[in-house]
Formats: sequence, C-alpha cells, structure tokens
Amino acid sequence: MPRMSGALPRGVVILVGLAAATLVSIGLSGIRSIFAPVLLTLILTICAHPVRSYVQKRGVPQGLATGLVIAVMFALLAGFTLTVIIAVGQFVGMLPHYASQFEQIGQDISAGLGALGIGHDQAAALTATIDPRNVMTLLAGALGGVFSISGALVIVLTMMILMSADAVYIPTILHQLGARAPHLVTALTEYASNVRRYMVVTTVLGVAQGALNALSLWILNVPAALLWGLLAFLCSFIPNVGYFFAIIPPLVFGFLVGGWPTLIAVIIIYGVINAVVQSVIQPRVVGQAVSLSQTITFFSVLFWAVIIGPIGAILAIPLTLLGKALLIDADPQTRFWRPTLGPTGETRSIKKLSDLESKHSRQAAHRASSDPDTQSPEGHPA
Repeated sequence: MPRMSGALPRGVVILVGLAAATLVSIGLSGIRSIFAPVLLTLILTICAHPVRSYVQKRGVPQGLATGLVIAVMFALLAGFTLTVIIAVGQFVGMLPHYASQFEQIGQDISAGLGALGIGHDQAAALTATIDPRNVMTLLAGALGGVFSISGALVIVLTMMILMSADAVYIPTILHQLGARAPHLVTALTEYASNVRRYMVVTTVLGVAQGALNALSLWILNVPAALLWGLLAFLCSFIPNVGYFFAIIPPLVFGFLVGGWPTLIAVIIIYGVINAVVQSVIQPRVVGQAVSLSQTITFFSVLFWAVIIGPIGAILAIPLTLLGKALLIDADPQTRFWRPTLGPTGETRSIKKLSDLESKHSRQAAHRASSDPDTQSPEGHPA
C-alpha cells in the first residue's frame, strides 16, 4: 500500500518513538521513589483479587471482602520484607566466625598476585575487599537502606487500602469500556490472569527450588543451608539473573568449610536444579501466559532494575507484560508484532510443523541415497 503524502517516513516515526520512550524512562526513573511502590501495590492487588471473588460468591459482605484482600496483601508484603531482613541479618552475623579463613584467602590471593608481578600495594588494595569487616559494612548499609524506606512503605500501605477499595468497581468499569474499547478490555483481562498465573507458579517452583537447594547444602555440610535455600526462593523471582545472586553465598561458605570439592558440588547442584526448574518446568507451565523470549526477559530485568531499582528486577516480567498489553495486545493494528516479543501458541505450532516437515525430508533423502534401486550401474543415482 503506497504511503500517503502527509505521512511521516518510517525512519522518522521510529526515531520519534525511541526519543519518546527515552524521555518517559528518564521521567519514571526520576519518580522511582513513588512509582515503584505504586507498581508493587498494583501487582499485589492483581494477585489478591481472586480472594475477593471467592469470598463474595459465598455471601461475604463487600466491606469484609475488601478487608480480607487488604489482609492478604499485607501478609504477602510483610512476609517478603521480613524474610529479606532476616536473611541479610543472619548473613552479617555469620561473617565474623570465618574471619580467619577470609584472611587466609586474602593472603593466598596476595601471594598469587605477587608471583604474577603485581606490586604489594596494589595486591593489598585488591585483597582488602575480602576482609569480612568490609563485607559487613556493605551489608549493614544495605540493611539500613531497607529500614530507610519507611516513606515507600507508607505509600504501599496507603495504596493497598485505596486500590482494594477501588477494585470493587473494576468489573463495572471494564463492562463500560467494553462497548468502546473491547480489545483493551480483553488485553487487560488476559494480563491480570497471566500475571496471577506467573506469580503463583513462580512462587510454587521457587519454594521447591529453595527446598532442594537447602537439602543439598545440608547434605554437603554447608553452614546456614536453610538460609541459602530461602535466598534461592527470593531470587527465583528475578529471571535469569537471580540464580547468580543466590549461588554466591553458598559458594563462599562451601569453599570455607569444604574446599574446592564442595564448591564444585554446589555449582553442579545449583546448575542442575536451576536448569530443570527455570529452563524446563517453568516455561512449560507459564510459557503461553508470559510469551516473552529469553532475550526480552533478560533485557526487561536490566531495564526495570535501572528504572525503578531492585523492585523492578523482581517485577520485571509483570511490568513488561503490562507494557505489552497496553501497547500491542490492546491495539488490533499492532498485534502482529506479538511473535517478535516471544513465541506465541501459533508460533510454536508453526515451528513444530516446520521441524516435522524438515525431519521427514531428511529421512526421505537418506532413504533415497541408501536404496540400491535408485542407484545406476556406475554407482551414481539414476
């Protein structure tokens, strides 16, 4: 179809769109202190909404149903925050007991660097970071940062109450919008369902992953195995990257108590469990609900972590799905872009059919080349 004379060139449209996206990203990053808590509350509200539907169908009054939703949301948030605080606090408390081992590791590294020709001052500056006191200072600062987010907690708790109360009108609002914007209503409804499915499956698999890691570390006699299993559960909400955060403490303490054999065993066990849970089971269960490629998933973690901080890394998938629902799924003219963000059901079906046809073609070619009836007397195909 020829381009209309008044339409802008495609290149200009793309550049303007990228410029607008950049400005929006910078603006959101500038208000991350209020934007991140609001997004967190939104995801919690979406996940807790089935509680309202369940209790109201059984005759519970609307006001009491709203109170139950708020209680569920508060329990989820309080449990997550308390878990992080306990995990960091216990990690800080464990470090002094291994001060001598850390010092020995620093001396060994310093000696190795000296053998490579690196000066003593440079080696000492590098190995100073291994001092557990420095690690404790860093973690204590991070723990202090958790306590300093009182303003964010006030926003979250306030938005919990307000969003839970406003959610009463969501079905009515969607019904009103359906007459004018049916595709938007469909996209938002599917988004809410997909987010709940993703969060529930991730939570269940995260519990299984953390339990298996903790059991394995306990068998290997790694200190605080239950704590590292808990850390693995928390990091399971961060796609692709969370695994590397979860494995560092068990590697350090495993090496301190068991040396290289324990360290290698931890790497193998964590790698196998992570591969089975996050690369085999989870994609099969939530693949259609998420429909994001591995590349987009990894980029979304980096992008949202830069925009709104650590909460962005945890909520990367729900936030990316929200952008996809509003910008692509809700517009019939842009829905054809969906396969570029990740394999849809149709994409998987086409690929399976193509792979099957390719396999049959190779088998037919192999049979033809090995069948003596198709060969000429000179040994060449007839």
